[in-house]
Amino acid sequence: MEPQLQHTVADGVATVVISNPAKRNAMTAGMWGALPGLLERLAADTDVRALVLTGAGDTFCAGADISSLRDPGEEAQALAVRAEEALASFPGPTLAAVRGYCVGGGSQLAAACDLRFAEEGASFGVTPAKLGIVYPASSTRRLVALVGPAAAKYLLFSGELIGTERALRTGLVDEVLPAGQLAKRVEEFTRVLVSRSQLTQAAAKEFANGRQDRDAHWAEQARGSGDTAEGVAAFLERRAPRFTYKVAGGS
Repeated sequence: MEPQLQHTVADGVATVVISNPAKRNAMTAGMWGALPGLLERLAADTDVRALVLTGAGDTFCAGADISSLRDPGEEAQALAVRAEEALASFPGPTLAAVRGYCVGGGSQLAAACDLRFAEEGASFGVTPAKLGIVYPASSTRRLVALVGPAAAKYLLFSGELIGTERALRTGLVDEVLPAGQLAKRVEEFTRVLVSRSQLTQAAAKEFANGRQDRDAHWAEQARGSGDTAEGVAAFLERRAPRFTYKVAGGS
């Protein structure tokens, strides 16, 4: 099977699957290059309210497929950073569902997601020190924001793999599931995400990611959305809310 990014959309959730089974789902140059455009199309789809990134089979992503790159250093870094930034700026909630290896560029993609759920036995590693590559500043800042300076330095300085217990303790993952339970939990949780207010989620994502200059914008959006009135009415009437505000293509 040719290395590719597969995707489906169902019940408000877009699922993007990294598929390169012969190389533990390592990202080829073509896959890195294709991801930003795919994410842009999915962001523009108003039916998509959340996105799941995962790997085919029993592994997430073993990093970059070095053999597919003309320049394993600079080219891989530039392609990975563009893909990472596109994923980080996706307007809806994003969740990495991790099995097996999540290493190098795989960890870079997982860290760019809003949340990470992992199956017991998964392994995580940030490995540029093994290749003599300078990890991008933007990726380093994102890793530090996620796990803190000490844990980020441990991962970056050593390139060592860590298991799910330590990943959970450091904040690299948000939930660890027993074998065979990951898909069910992701389905349950994304069902919750798509039932919530996109207005709240989009504003919270911007604020959490450091955009502190958008209070007026989101106050205006809230006034015109109807979501607040619907949420209060649903609470008082003891029913599920029917939120109508939609975010597409960023804001």
